[in-house]
Amino acid sequence: MARHLVILTVLYLLSLSPVHGETLGSSTSAPVPLMAIKSDPELGALYREIVERLNSRHYRKATIDDQLSKRYLDAYLDMLDPQKSYFYQSDIDEFGKLALSLDDLLLSGDISPGYKMYNRLRERASARLVANKRLLESDVKFDLNSDATLIVNSDKRTWLESPAEADAYWLGRIQDSLIRLLINDKDLNEARELLVKRFTNQLKQYQQRDSQDVFQLYVNAFAELYDPHTAYYSPRTSENFQINMSLSLEGIGAELRTEDDYTKVVRIIPGGPADMQGILQAEDRIIGVGQGIEPVVDVVGWRIDDVVGLIRGPKDSTVRLQILPANADASGAASLVAIVRDKVKLEEKSAQKRVIEIEEENQTYRIGVLEVPAFYMDFEAYRARDPDFKSTSRDVFRLLQELATENIDGIVLDLRNNGGGSLREAIQLTDLFIDTGPVVQIRDARKRVSPVQSATHRRVYNGPLLVMINRLSASASEITAGALQDYGRALVVGSQSFGKGTVQDVSELSRGQLKMTISKFYRVSGDSTQHRGVVPDIELPSAFDPDEIGESQRETALPWDRIPPVSFNQSVKLQTVIAPLTSLHQKRIEQVPDFAHLVGQLNLSRQWGKDDVLSLNLQARRDRINDWDSRQLALENTRLRALELPIHTSVQDWKDAEAIKKARSHAIRSGDTLSGIAKKYAVSIEQLLKANDLTLTDSLRIGLQLKLGKSSDSSQPDPLLDEAGHILVDQIRLQGDGQNRRLVDNNRERFGL
Repeated sequence: MARHLVILTVLYLLSLSPVHGETLGSSTSAPVPLMAIKSDPELGALYREIVERLNSRHYRKATIDDQLSKRYLDAYLDMLDPQKSYFYQSDIDEFGKLALSLDDLLLSGDISPGYKMYNRLRERASARLVANKRLLESDVKFDLNSDATLIVNSDKRTWLESPAEADAYWLGRIQDSLIRLLINDKDLNEARELLVKRFTNQLKQYQQRDSQDVFQLYVNAFAELYDPHTAYYSPRTSENFQINMSLSLEGIGAELRTEDDYTKVVRIIPGGPADMQGILQAEDRIIGVGQGIEPVVDVVGWRIDDVVGLIRGPKDSTVRLQILPANADASGAASLVAIVRDKVKLEEKSAQKRVIEIEEENQTYRIGVLEVPAFYMDFEAYRARDPDFKSTSRDVFRLLQELATENIDGIVLDLRNNGGGSLREAIQLTDLFIDTGPVVQIRDARKRVSPVQSATHRRVYNGPLLVMINRLSASASEITAGALQDYGRALVVGSQSFGKGTVQDVSELSRGQLKMTISKFYRVSGDSTQHRGVVPDIELPSAFDPDEIGESQRETALPWDRIPPVSFNQSVKLQTVIAPLTSLHQKRIEQVPDFAHLVGQLNLSRQWGKDDVLSLNLQARRDRINDWDSRQLALENTRLRALELPIHTSVQDWKDAEAIKKARSHAIRSGDTLSGIAKKYAVSIEQLLKANDLTLTDSLRIGLQLKLGKSSDSSQPDPLLDEAGHILVDQIRLQGDGQNRRLVDNNRERFGL
């Protein structure tokens, strides 16, 4: 089910009653007086304009009938009340009478049902939030030793049957929120005050909604029936969308969206401030935002554009984010992340190289690693004929020239976490590794296949090649990985990619903008990259749960399909070694401590994250977090013992070591000063110097502004990359491809170099 209101992508980047028999009193509280939000007469015409545009230009040709009408109603109700927190079953029954008429009304431009349902939600939510505030401001005491539980998965709950059931549910919600705050070092009075502020802010959000907001919600419930990447942007939200598309913003470098009451991180932008720090991760939920040293503002339940407004800020200023980590226990332990804002430009997310050494049967193999975080191109500099304009393919070409002098035996092309970018650059990059031939097919809404996009030069690198992907590899990166796999040019290893195989167009409307899907990508083999993505030849563990992340998890995603293949020069040489390579891989990972540790962590995170029920007992929740920490410690100590390294004697010892490890990794990645990094991670200068094999004398000699210097080498182990290197070495040994490691095209004029 959809779990967001409006996806606005931006870059910067429950059954319990209290003691004494008290009740929330929602059934007896006087309704909060609110003026009903009415539709602007011009919005009906805009609605018809959007419907006509979708019907004529969208890739999916939807039939507007009773079946669509039912889906429209369900989608809108899910947008309005995703947690089933406010509407009663009686409301749903009443709205159900519209199930077969919304299709007829949308064709006539009648948007009144959207306003009727929203105004009902506003009344229910406002009354509930006022009742919640009154309860928290009273002297009622909550039983923190209760054996009650809360069902947190709304799919496992039904709509509220009565005010009494709503009271019980909300008492549990409040108790859960209090426990989360107490776990995160608030005292009970502070926790109650913070929740009062939270409910006050949420009430204000409802009170400030206007006709444009309701229209955008109602229209987007319809637009998303076509596919998840189709959306209407009102004039107000269009400004935020343009910030995304301009590729330049002073922020943190992250894509965000609203899901339930939280602001969730969709993706970390490679090379941005959040990426350089390396703590904020995809799927983290932001629950608070603080400016500099000012108090953190609770943002649970806020509109996405208001949260964006807090996170955005001038270059070199600091924003603090309170997050619920994606890979943490569901009991509610939060962490605070400080990020220095900086200017984010996609064309500055440069490709990097490094060389790793793989030992196999007393022989050392040198494997070049090309990390390509995005498919970027500085179009402005290109149009201005700047000879030094940046692009992915130009940068990788330079790196290949450098690797040619470093006696490498093979190359790993690392496309993990690469969310895409320029299609032109994806084709140009593929062109570095194959001879002339087709790379991708594109089919439009009329099912016409455009002229095939092709590689037009001889390959630059002719040696052994392996491509790494993961669940966050999407769009353009799937085109490159899919083409190299289809040609038999490279093994693809990792986890199944995202499955974003569609093309969007943004067009102006009489008011606002409409983003819609107009085309689909297809591989030269005829397979779509949509929905299914690229399936690796050899699978590695994924840090991202495919049941939670990926195009296939979006209810209205366009399906996978295929079209006729095109003629291309396919090699089947690699197909003959996939089975023996897989066998060697399976045997090896059983003996690799870092790999076993990674698998253990991923299994623990998924086991912990699947709980649909939470205890409302404070000590039980604390015990659960302690159990989580103890299991993490046990996993780490198992790894250290296998490596014959000293183990951690306590959870705190392990946490301190992790803080130092992250600080060192940040120092290497960002080139920040050691004094600044030590302060940010709450570690001492001495600890950080020791982690980098430096002495205090070294630091004093050059001052505490010591920098380690930027480097693509991270102190954090990467067992997946190491294993990919071993797989490539196995391939070289099985096929005897070492003699092919050479550049066959050294024509620098090809890139204007």
